[in-house]
Amino acid sequence: MSSQLEKVQELIELRTKARLGGGEKAIEKQHERGKYTARERIAQLLDEGSFEELDMFVQHRCTNFGQDKKTFLGDGVVTGYGTIDGRLVYVFAQDFTVFGGSLSETMALKICKVMDMAMKMGAPVIGLNDSGGARIQEGINALAGYAEIFQRNILASGVIPQISAILGPCAGGAVYSPALTDFTIMAKGISYMFLTGPKVVKTVTGEDVTQEDLGGADVHSKKSGVCHFAAEDGEDAIKIIRKLFSYIPQNNLEEPPLVECTDPIDRLEDSLNEIIPDSPTRPYDMYEVIGAIIDNGEFLEVQADYAKNIIVGFARFNGQTVGIVANQPKYLAGVLDSNASRKGARFVRFCDAFNIPLVTLVDVPGFLPGTGQEYNGVILHGAKLLYAYGEATVPKVTVTLRKSYGGSHIVMSCKQLRGDMNYAWPTAEIAVMGGAGAVEVLYAKEAKASENPAKVLADREAEYNKLFCNPYNAARYGYIDDVIEPRNTRFRVIRALQQLATKKVTNPAKKHGNIPL
Repeated sequence: MSSQLEKVQELIELRTKARLGGGEKAIEKQHERGKYTARERIAQLLDEGSFEELDMFVQHRCTNFGQDKKTFLGDGVVTGYGTIDGRLVYVFAQDFTVFGGSLSETMALKICKVMDMAMKMGAPVIGLNDSGGARIQEGINALAGYAEIFQRNILASGVIPQISAILGPCAGGAVYSPALTDFTIMAKGISYMFLTGPKVVKTVTGEDVTQEDLGGADVHSKKSGVCHFAAEDGEDAIKIIRKLFSYIPQNNLEEPPLVECTDPIDRLEDSLNEIIPDSPTRPYDMYEVIGAIIDNGEFLEVQADYAKNIIVGFARFNGQTVGIVANQPKYLAGVLDSNASRKGARFVRFCDAFNIPLVTLVDVPGFLPGTGQEYNGVILHGAKLLYAYGEATVPKVTVTLRKSYGGSHIVMSCKQLRGDMNYAWPTAEIAVMGGAGAVEVLYAKEAKASENPAKVLADREAEYNKLFCNPYNAARYGYIDDVIEPRNTRFRVIRALQQLATKKVTNPAKKHGNIPL
């Protein structure tokens, strides 16, 4: 065999060895845990045959604690690029079979390299996390590696989409990279995220808690809001990423993908003409409204199990991606509270950063009252949503279905926050407050002086409702552009979005604003 063929053979053998990661036994253990390997996950995520791996031969440089005697090609992370539905994407997948996927200086360098490439090429970056945390043997070098990654997450924010999947442990400093990215997907049963583990919690606070109860997918998708999508398993998590990817653009200078629309734009939905109950306190399901007006009823909800009083997610109108923000009267009457405000604000800002128009469906009676909310800073959290809408320069179409009262009317993309097209159904009540509350303030003295206070208040409430609890008073001032027939909502929204396609608005030149965090 010639020396050249020997070298080629050596290359083939090294590649084979690198692809085995921590070895066949470690791969078997990974499978026994119900988890896929890093390369298997990448194969599921990317178009078949599209993956180009980088830095396959990188090895760590640590000599402490006998580390120089333990080396693996690739050093615990698989990095490279490929395509999803033909669109370029950069990816890194931590390999739990190598040192438990722990982060070393060289692993961080590999991750940073693909993040830098993603920024240079204007393409999204997807991180598949499965790591025991920092490689302790490397000490401060591992911490520096995390910080290098975080710095890139920050600089990439709002420039390219960043998606994180948690497909195993993610603890300590490792949690901050996913927290800095746009969307976090967790897989039930196999993934968890926390800053300090159960043992430290027990030592410091005395609490007994399992990994699942401390930082599992259920906790972060329902209680903390850290997780945007809770997948059934690793495969489902990958499917969610591909679905999410279909709605978003490559970078902040491009438009989201336009798909062919097979749903007639002038489709009438007669059920909407009767969906609002006669009683103002009776709920209805906002999902029915969303499903009726969007293309083919296809809606990708974000943070579905968190702050259910507000609904956010992606859909299409005439093949064009939009972000939908909607109050949910079926849950806490659709009131805004601290969590709902944060959830809505973050979503609005993502859409604005990546040129995704916003369609807002309003039925909001106000902010949730009480000491719990006030002590939790509901003023600041509500201001986040207000700030996000006011700052957004993408096309904004607002439809008020029923209640829109007081401060909550303002923060839900009203005309004065540069709402482009503000529509209302005939059932809309746009006022400072509901009739019952208003007359108690306005006519308290008159009622007190009367022989029949209840009748006075009832009569005055009827007068107030006739004057103010309708869309026409707001329309009189131009705060509502048109009152529309509910069944025609889909067509009117699509026509508004078509008109707004060439919208050009810029905010004042500044380094950045100071959003009320």
